[in-house]
Amino acid sequence: MYVLVLVQILQSTLLAVHSCPDLCTCTDGSSGSELRSVQCSDPGISAVPINVPADTVKLRLEKTLISRVPRAAFYNLSELRFLWMTYNSITSIHPSSFVNLKALRELRLDGNFLTSFPWDRLRDMPRLQTLGLHNNRLSSLPAHASLFLTNITYLDLSSNRLTILPAELLDLWFPLPKQQGGPAQRRILGLHDNPWLCDCQISMVMSLSMSLGTPVVLMDQLLTCSRSLGQSGILLTQDDLSRCMRPSVQPAATRVISPLGSDVILRCNATGYPTPTLTWIKTSGYTGCCQQDILETYDQLPRSLESFMQESPRVGVRWSIISLNGLSYKDAGEYRCQARNMAGISEAPIKLKVVGVSQLSRLPKRKLQKTPKPSLKYRKSNQTRTTITTPSVKENQILQNITSPSINKTQTSPNLESQVFPVHKRRKTNSTNAKKKTRTSIKFASES
Repeated sequence: MYVLVLVQILQSTLLAVHSCPDLCTCTDGSSGSELRSVQCSDPGISAVPINVPADTVKLRLEKTLISRVPRAAFYNLSELRFLWMTYNSITSIHPSSFVNLKALRELRLDGNFLTSFPWDRLRDMPRLQTLGLHNNRLSSLPAHASLFLTNITYLDLSSNRLTILPAELLDLWFPLPKQQGGPAQRRILGLHDNPWLCDCQISMVMSLSMSLGTPVVLMDQLLTCSRSLGQSGILLTQDDLSRCMRPSVQPAATRVISPLGSDVILRCNATGYPTPTLTWIKTSGYTGCCQQDILETYDQLPRSLESFMQESPRVGVRWSIISLNGLSYKDAGEYRCQARNMAGISEAPIKLKVVGVSQLSRLPKRKLQKTPKPSLKYRKSNQTRTTITTPSVKENQILQNITSPSINKTQTSPNLESQVFPVHKRRKTNSTNAKKKTRTSIKFASES
């Protein structure tokens, strides 16, 4: 039973290997001089075939109605080296479409309707050297694409809608001598027939591609670009190439300390060609003051500021100021003056600290009437008075022994008596009563 199952699996595998998709033409490559290839160019094909032989080396899907490339569309084609999907109706490519294409060296997608391309998925094709995207609708080339184009020696981006070339690609295509680990890799680029903006990035590519010993060769060196979007294309001149200069920013002060409620002006100057434009960005709130808890939650940072002034006294120079009136703790923080032109971007930070209380909002000090401290003599008399008016235990016993029971019922308690009558008078009264009592006792004794 096990043997029968194994035979069926082998038969199905061989059938899958040697079968050919419908409406396609297959070459088995059994002669040895040719590799196995599959060509599908029938207008009735509307999806990527799923039963392409596993040992296919070259696959051509051309002039069909295929509109999308699904996920893992070529997963079983681990030996595929050439994949041509030209002049179809492809509008989207799944990010995982090229999984397991470890041997692929050439990918052509010319003549489709692509508006974007999964650049980061080039990592699934580590041996890819040729990438053709001619005649599509690509409108942007992201900076991170340079991370995945290191092995590409032929890149055709012509006849698209590209306007800006990232500076990171210049570092990839024209590395500095210090960055080169060896001889620069030769590359062929197709950048023509795009509405490039006249910036220094595309100008630098043109200039370097014309120099002697350059590693980059342009398919067409007559690049046209527009000064701004919507204008007709013009031809770049060498005069524009030589004047490009990255902007440089110089702030009037890098650290400003101002009191609460005051007015302050932050200023920066920039130079470069073309004349740079300046923008202000608040990147963080100041956390070194007493209002730290408020600053952490009052706003989302960073944010671009809109109310500022800028002027250009001459070509290549621009200055800008931002005015802050009636400073509060929320105004404190780090501000960045950013300059931008065709050659690049530069910025400089300015830290603003708000401290203290402004003199305008400070109330006049009031003279507080201080209660005079009791003099030493007064305190001593109070202590003496307290000591005298508080009868001791011995005195209370003497009073209880001397005073008769009949008198205790009608007289005030010793504590109250000590507060009403002075001690020296009370002692005199007690001695008088004692004398009267003694005399009465002598008189009764004589009569008896």
